[in-house]
Amino acid sequence: MRLGRLAAILIAGVIAPILDTTIVNVALGTLGRELRAPVADVQWVVTAYLLALAAAIPLTGWSVARFGGRRMWLVSLALFLGGSALCAAAWNIGALVAFRAVQGFGAGLMIPIMQTLLVQAAHGRPLGRLMATISLPALVGPIFGPVVGGLIVGHASWRWVFLVNVPVCVVALALAAWKLPAELDDRGEAYRLDVIGLALLSPGLAAGIYGLSQVANRGTAADARVLVPLAAFVVLLGAFGWHTRRTRAVPVVDLRLFRSRPFAAASALLFLAGLALFGAMLLLPLYYQQVRGASVVTAGLLLVPQGIGSLLVRPALGRFIDRIGPRAVVLAGVALTLAGTVPFALGWPEWALAAALVVRGGGLTGVLLAVMTAAYEGLERSAVPHASSATRIAQQVGGAFGAAVLAVILQHQGGSAAAFRHSFWWAAGFTLLAVAPALLLPARAPAASPAVTAPTAPLPAR
Repeated sequence: MRLGRLAAILIAGVIAPILDTTIVNVALGTLGRELRAPVADVQWVVTAYLLALAAAIPLTGWSVARFGGRRMWLVSLALFLGGSALCAAAWNIGALVAFRAVQGFGAGLMIPIMQTLLVQAAHGRPLGRLMATISLPALVGPIFGPVVGGLIVGHASWRWVFLVNVPVCVVALALAAWKLPAELDDRGEAYRLDVIGLALLSPGLAAGIYGLSQVANRGTAADARVLVPLAAFVVLLGAFGWHTRRTRAVPVVDLRLFRSRPFAAASALLFLAGLALFGAMLLLPLYYQQVRGASVVTAGLLLVPQGIGSLLVRPALGRFIDRIGPRAVVLAGVALTLAGTVPFALGWPEWALAAALVVRGGGLTGVLLAVMTAAYEGLERSAVPHASSATRIAQQVGGAFGAAVLAVILQHQGGSAAAFRHSFWWAAGFTLLAVAPALLLPARAPAASPAVTAPTAPLPAR
């Protein structure tokens, strides 16, 4: 099957979960009023989704090897579709939270499975242009999601926040069932699920994401609802690392990947990119609403230039990465992201901020594409599912950490215009942290990637 057609079919599926998160965030106030629920309960609409998503990620490598990529793609789409329909039919806040967990579990499987199938299908071709294709929904979704969410909240029932996913998922499911070839289910020898590893890693990730989300809600890290889950995160992650060094089974995420300097550097950069992207995406709409006096819909529209910047650089960027390698592209992307963030710290006028968002969008796109390319270069086929899980975990934890830290900084400064400027300076500082791991990335593009030409057997047992 042609790689472009495969990418189009898979991308049609991930559009819904990527848009869903930002649409729901815009609608939280409406959900609370319509379901007559307090703010503390409404926050679980987001939290349950994120916890289920984090718990699902470690399962992707084993599930693809055991059941096949095509089957698992259909299962993950069906879970997200069913969860969306159930959310739209929810009769109270408790039911909505439970159904959001079903949605989140499907979403947690989808993106790593998509990355695994596409990288394995590349057959040794340079990965820059492929990553440009894969990343498109992730880059523009957070930009256009608030606009769609604002329009739904302003002009339709809250149930359409979830019903909007249904036709997208139905089309994606039909395309996948019709067009995805059966050979995508033949990805190598199945192996036993590392139950102990899964029992350590999935709850550990969920605890970490929950603890970080509570930092933003509580406005401080000095709270039992923050410290206890974060302590559990550290203990369970440490126990998982200890377990993977001693088990003879194939672990749910093989930490030997981090012995590769490019992969370790790429993972660190994905953590920092998640921090810069999602942390600032918390600040930007609040800045336009609270400091500039924009409505929810207007704030969403004011963020569109960042999506335009992403789209402008994306077509040529993949070829550029394949030609000169990831290091130079990441360093240039960091510089552009920084240049697009500082104007918000300086309080420039709106027209200048729109131009800065274009620059920022282009910079973030360069960083993400180059880093994802570097993460997969040189990996054997059997390691690709593990890499997909590990990179997704890095982004997810980085995003939660960035949102938590910037929320605390903003709240401690009082939420004024000066507080936002101070918070944007911190966001710029986080961006600068990416320079050190970027220097560890390959300086030149490889002639070809052996990742997808290697045997399909799973990672060797120890």
